[in-house]
Amino acid sequence: MQLLDKFRQIGNRGKILHTAYGDFNLARKNDRQRLRKVVVELQRTTDSLTRKDIGDWRQAWQRAINVDSPNRQMLYDIYRDVDIDLHLSGCIQQREGFVLARSFKLVNEQGDEDSKAANFFNTPWFKLLVKLALDANYWGHSLIELGDVITDSNGQRTYDGVKLIPRKHVIPEYHRVITDLGQDWHAGIDYHMPPFNNWLIEVGQPDSLGLYLKAATQTIPKKNALAFWDTFAEIFGMPMRIARTTSRDDKELKKMERMMADMGTEGWGIFQEGTEIEVIESSKGDAFNVYDRRIDRANSELSKLIIGQTMTLEDGSSLSQSETHLQVLQNIIEADCDILRDMVNNQLIPRMIQHGFPLQGIHFDWDYSVDYTPEQQTAYETMVLNNFDVDPVYFQEKYGMPVGERRNVQPVATPTEPQEEKPNGNKQHNASPLGDAPFFD
Repeated sequence: MQLLDKFRQIGNRGKILHTAYGDFNLARKNDRQRLRKVVVELQRTTDSLTRKDIGDWRQAWQRAINVDSPNRQMLYDIYRDVDIDLHLSGCIQQREGFVLARSFKLVNEQGDEDSKAANFFNTPWFKLLVKLALDANYWGHSLIELGDVITDSNGQRTYDGVKLIPRKHVIPEYHRVITDLGQDWHAGIDYHMPPFNNWLIEVGQPDSLGLYLKAATQTIPKKNALAFWDTFAEIFGMPMRIARTTSRDDKELKKMERMMADMGTEGWGIFQEGTEIEVIESSKGDAFNVYDRRIDRANSELSKLIIGQTMTLEDGSSLSQSETHLQVLQNIIEADCDILRDMVNNQLIPRMIQHGFPLQGIHFDWDYSVDYTPEQQTAYETMVLNNFDVDPVYFQEKYGMPVGERRNVQPVATPTEPQEEKPNGNKQHNASPLGDAPFFD
């Protein structure tokens, strides 16, 4: 069912939207609110879960980069398989976890923190928005719709949630949303046009296909290697049993066949005299090197793709190397944080102001001051105390303990310097506290 046929201009009153549900005058507030919900109109379809190979991946990639009619539906089916890889999921959780755990602050025009403005963002919908925005790194693009503006139990304005526009319905190259899969992008909704652009957050470049495009080159062979290893274990993992008999009676042969089949669980059988049972062990012992090493190589390649290195997720060999690898991960995390900060300041806050949130002059930023480790925090406070007078109220509020007047810290005695040896081999010491005569060895 097509939601949008066309736009046409009528004087200065705005645009008339012709849909299967009637005409909507976009200059009217009530009509805009009725039509704003894009997600409700999309006809969802069941995703394909058929087995994929590298040939399917290459064909899906070719369809996605078609200039005249880009189509990512087949590629997103492959991405869904990529998304369930366990090692890849661990890498993504580590990378996103650092960002989601980072503290943020809202700063006014004077550069001071605004705790009231921060309350608008300390909400479940904002955390979900950040998660969906981070997913654009892997899927290539995320189009997120803000929910209705409501009042919470504390009387504060908020959204009732956020929703991800189904990616198969989004044609980011031409900023269109189609209502039915298979539609030409010309028939889709231009989400850069009002009223849709007032309620949608776009993350990711229009022509980006995400990191999952590269990850598929490892997850597909890895899945096949696991399947082949299971097949190998099924064929060669258990010893083969051979029964030899001179009987030609069909009933006896069928009886023997049933007993051989049941011996896998029962472990016994009754055979007629003259029957021989032989157990042959498998001599195939290279499965570990063939399959496990291929799986390990796929995992290490996925680690390098998502977090830039392998040592923070797997075993490392030295402290210096692990610190270097951690710095690589930190650089990637900082890049993700920069993208989120730009998204909030350039898209989210302007839309919230349009929706009546009192955020004029407010700027979103990350709060690095509260993300120190306990050791770093101690060193930081010690450095400040040694150089500046600190208001005791700071420690009272931070640690919840009563703080009195500052004590006079006695200077620490410096150790005496070692004495030089005289040419005759004797050492000259400091003068004795009991007199001026020096001591000798």
